[in-house]
Amino acid sequence: MSKADLATIPQGFQFPVLSDDMREAIAEEMEGLQMEFDKVKIPSGGGIAFEVPGEDPESPDIEKAITGVIVDHFPTNAYFEGKFDGEKNAPLCSSIGGKYGTDQNGREIPCNSCPLNEFGSGEDGRGKACKNQHHIYLLREGESFPLLLVLPPTSRKPFNAYMTKRLIGKGLLSSAVVTKITLKKEKNAGGIEYAQAVFAVDRVLTQEEKAIAKEYSQEIKKITRAQPVATPVVETEFGDIGTYADEEMM
Repeated sequence: MSKADLATIPQGFQFPVLSDDMREAIAEEMEGLQMEFDKVKIPSGGGIAFEVPGEDPESPDIEKAITGVIVDHFPTNAYFEGKFDGEKNAPLCSSIGGKYGTDQNGREIPCNSCPLNEFGSGEDGRGKACKNQHHIYLLREGESFPLLLVLPPTSRKPFNAYMTKRLIGKGLLSSAVVTKITLKKEKNAGGIEYAQAVFAVDRVLTQEEKAIAKEYSQEIKKITRAQPVATPVVETEFGDIGTYADEEMM
């Protein structure tokens, strides 16, 4: 999308316009295909810089902070058979929203009563067999579509605190502010270092910007809520067992 197609607010956030032509193009050209959003990777081993897809797929940009408007977010659950090996295999059961999972036979299973979603069901009796993550779609200024940031269990608590204390507690929607996300190094109970996401309000949008952000958010959710659950993006040579054990103790 060219800059001429952008709704520009002087000295404000630039939002893409999901015009009728763009909606028609998506409906026609993407029939039978799956929309692909650039996925931001949180590094393993406690690295404090994001890997953001750039022009060269083999050489992602390294950024210490990503900033934009959260246009959608929701919890996800996914159960993968066997230990994660880096392959993009489909989960045997997955949930958008974290309430009901759908297995490969189309059966719906309540997540809150599923034995695979209980602590102790993971490898060696630690953590959970089911991967509990959180999908965040972050629209950066001047971009047509948002980035997908998949939060592991160890970053879900900071995000929850950000939402409740910094936004909801002040009567703000996540789409009503520009959010800055950085990383800090932490250690779990086993001494394994990992990166934890840190969230902060960069600035509150103007009333005019909020209206555009809300409209964009409503439109993009028709696409993001139809996406499959992403495979885990944070893994170490120790797996993610320690992170789930840490979450249990929080």
